[in-house]
Amino acid sequence: MYSIIVVPPPTTEDEPTRPQHRLAPGERLVFGRSVPEGGLRIGHDGVSRRAGEIAAHGTFWTLSNLSAHQTYVVENPEGAGEHIKVAPGRLDAPVPFEFSRIVLPAAGDLLPVEVWAPRHDYLRGEDGTDGEPTAPAFSVDRTKRYFAVLAALCEPRLRGAPHAPLPTMDQVVERLRPTWPAASRTSVQWNIDYLAVKLRLKPGPETAEPGPRLNGKKESLVSLALRFDLVREDDLVVLTAPSGRALR
Repeated sequence: MYSIIVVPPPTTEDEPTRPQHRLAPGERLVFGRSVPEGGLRIGHDGVSRRAGEIAAHGTFWTLSNLSAHQTYVVENPEGAGEHIKVAPGRLDAPVPFEFSRIVLPAAGDLLPVEVWAPRHDYLRGEDGTDGEPTAPAFSVDRTKRYFAVLAALCEPRLRGAPHAPLPTMDQVVERLRPTWPAASRTSVQWNIDYLAVKLRLKPGPETAEPGPRLNGKKESLVSLALRFDLVREDDLVVLTAPSGRALR
């Protein structure tokens, strides 16, 4: 049974299909400009002769960076900017993503190597029934207008552009109009201020110290929401709710 699938960078000929390397648990795949038979050859002058090695370990995989000077980045294309860095010489760095993209800097080019791991296993079941239930870390109601505002702020980065600029206030208002016809700059700003307090990015007005307002409030909200999965891609449905269903 194969554990992971490795897809090399596209060639200069833009082949419609790229060869795949399938690894079973315990198998390893060396990649680089000049590798032994059975390895993954990347024919680019900017790639080290023996650039790295991928090892399969059941439901995850590891990456060894065999280059002397170049850091590799492993991105989660489904994680709105989530990534890890693997420093030169680092051996067997575990990669936690189900779908990953190794980005190899190569003399001005960025070469993507895609890696597909099996679906991860998760514990099924809830907390024990004895005693009081555990309080949630972040309490959000996905039927409320403030959540729709948060979803609209996160949308560009959840749609596959992890470094996309955040939408302007007018763009947020326009995006919310299908489900919130009365949305305005003032009401959106109120909800952003409310979120900053609710998610504990700033104290409430009754305890706030006098001073300047929180800088980068939208950026801080989006960063927190994406880092802790408060908003996922499937939550964007709140921006296009069925006809007749308005946000509360």
